[in-house]
Amino acid sequence: MTEIFDFFQNLTNPEWIMENGGLYLLLFIVFAETGILLGFFLPGDPLLFITGMILANNTLPDVDSIWSLLYWILLISIAGILGNFLGYSTGKRSGSVLLKRKDSFLFKKKYIVQAQEFYEKKGGGAIILARFMPIVRTFAPIVAGIVKMDLRKFSIFNIAGSFIWVGVLVTAGYLLGENEWIKNNLEKIIFLIVLIATAPVLIKMLKGLRSKGLEKNAS
Repeated sequence: MTEIFDFFQNLTNPEWIMENGGLYLLLFIVFAETGILLGFFLPGDPLLFITGMILANNTLPDVDSIWSLLYWILLISIAGILGNFLGYSTGKRSGSVLLKRKDSFLFKKKYIVQAQEFYEKKGGGAIILARFMPIVRTFAPIVAGIVKMDLRKFSIFNIAGSFIWVGVLVTAGYLLGENEWIKNNLEKIIFLIVLIATAPVLIKMLKGLRSKGLEKNAS
């Protein structure tokens, strides 16, 4: 358990990342978070910001920093696209099984229900919006597969959403990565990113608890 905690703690350390697989490690993490059912707990948003910081401070010799930025945005976006296609395929093939599965420590049916409600409310655009929402971004493509969303339509939203998500966060980290205050307060920045990303989910949960409380009092 300690090793797992240390691993997640190290994922917010740019130096540790560069010493343990570099940015190629992030490709796997982004793929896992967006495509593998148990990847919902991975910290995608902070990692993308940190990727931009790494690129701003570790440009390869004889390589223009802008080209390095575009190269990694392309690779990470492809990882996110492939991850979502895997999630869509999983939902399409195993949706009924997932909905019947009992809750466990690593899997809770409510995550799929939340993603399904979000998807039904936002339509195809949910695939794009979900990219910026932890947990939901893992389950949104699975739900799209469960409801058998048109593959061509899903592909368009999937590709656009991945490039927007990766492009925005990596570029933000790149532009702010050389700022000394940002470097010295990285933990605060990461906390802020997580807070902003999870705010919609937290607000929805609070509204749900409030409505349940009102219903209980009324009865």
